Amino acid sequence: MALSDIKQISIREYLKNMDILPKKDFGYYGMYFCPFRKDQNASFKVDYRQNIWYDFGANEGGSIIDLVMKMNNCTFHEAATRLENDFAGISLSSFSFHRSNILDKKENREPSIIIHDINTISHPKLIEWINARKIDLSLANLYCREVHYQVRNRMYFSVGFENDNGGYELSSPPNFKCCVPPKEITTIKNGNHTCLTFEGFWDFLSYLTLQKTERTRYDVAILNSVTNASKSLPFLKEHKNICAYLDNDESGRKAFQKIKSSCSSTNDMSVKYVGYKDLNDYLCGKKQVQEIKKSRGSRL
Repeated sequence: MALSDIKQISIREYLKNMDILPKKDFGYYGMYFCPFRKDQNASFKVDYRQNIWYDFGANEGGSIIDLVMKMNNCTFHEAATRLENDFAGISLSSFSFHRSNILDKKENREPSIIIHDINTISHPKLIEWINARKIDLSLANLYCREVHYQVRNRMYFSVGFENDNGGYELSSPPNFKCCVPPKEITTIKNGNHTCLTFEGFWDFLSYLTLQKTERTRYDVAILNSVTNASKSLPFLKEHKNICAYLDNDESGRKAFQKIKSSCSSTNDMSVKYVGYKDLNDYLCGKKQVQEIKKSRGSRL
């Protein structure tokens, strides 16, 4: 069995064969009790679509081979051999996932972006960029991944932030942004009556950095784009109070008004960083460029 085929064996099915089932199942991912350490919080995530796992308690993750290495304390070669022997003769169609299945299934065409690998952030350029944004690497790895992907015949890598439909918001220096469809908001549910709303994930990470914490007790909605403001309304309406940390620009103000028109208890938190485009610029001390030039005085 080729190594690429071994990596396609479903982590979900592998754990199920060992009578390990998710504590909570969210459709495209499940939260498990970690199978290789004591875990009372079900902090082990398995992404069914990308077929990867991440242990939030230990801040590490990887492929099914990495998981077998951790569970059996063995080498890469031993883990791959074990999987090959266990699944020899079994059709991979029941265990495989499709990395290219990231566009609307109604479209009968090749995807423009194909994900090849998702891991913890380790590339020096991405780490340098995260540091430049004043975000701690451990915090970034708690919520983001390093995504390697293909566009036509060229390979790229970016910081990726997963949304509620399994798509990824991609971001890399200097100012590159795009999305691996489907486009959607990202929500964090803590059962709180207050919801914090952010335009993008860098603002969310900046908020946590400013609060000197890795998690918040509030519910969270990250729009991932102001065009998703309408999509966020059903989730936001479930809350008594909304604190909107949107950008100090026209699009941010329009998104705020759209939310406030449907959720009257919406508070504009952008007043806390007036003079800065967004919360990350505020964290970095990067003020907005003033467009109005100083007058030289009247001429006779």
